[in-house]
Amino acid sequence: MRGAIVAGLIIGCAGPAVAAVTVFGGGKDAQACYQAAKDGRSDDVAIGVCTLALGQSDLIDQDRGGTLINRGVMYLRRMDLATAQADLDAGVMLNPDAGEGWLDRGAAYIAERRWKVGIGFIDRAIALGVTEPEKAYYDRARAEEELDDAKAAYFDYLEAVALKPDWDLPKSELTRFTVTAK
Repeated sequence: MRGAIVAGLIIGCAGPAVAAVTVFGGGKDAQACYQAAKDGRSDDVAIGVCTLALGQSDLIDQDRGGTLINRGVMYLRRMDLATAQADLDAGVMLNPDAGEGWLDRGAAYIAERRWKVGIGFIDRAIALGVTEPEKAYYDRARAEEELDDAKAAYFDYLEAVALKPDWDLPKSELTRFTVTAK
């Protein structure tokens, strides 16, 4: 019954990358919530399934945390940032080793333009390990750029491309950079 990231998506072209948390227990509703998050859904039905799963008393803390994180991802996709953060915060409290939850918390803060806080959560996600670390490096690069740290952003975009060479988004970001020797 270990939670792990298996999927994610980008919120709009310039939005943060987020990921869903695998839930192995908790019955069919928790599984359906995970699948909806994995598939990139954020409709009322998908959120309702997550809410139904959270109302079940047999969820262990780790799966309840994963389900909260998955529902938080759905709210984040809707740009309902306050609700997303409430779910993500509660999910990480129950499942603190879910690197994906920390990544999603960072993504929420980046969506709010709170760059330094977002970077801190993304650093934690990277330290804990995520199954799609390229998303963490991409999100951190976006925040670093907003903080006028072009060098750090450049290297994080490079790392995202190295980790997932077929991902066009960080590749296109790199085309804006000019590297000169000093």
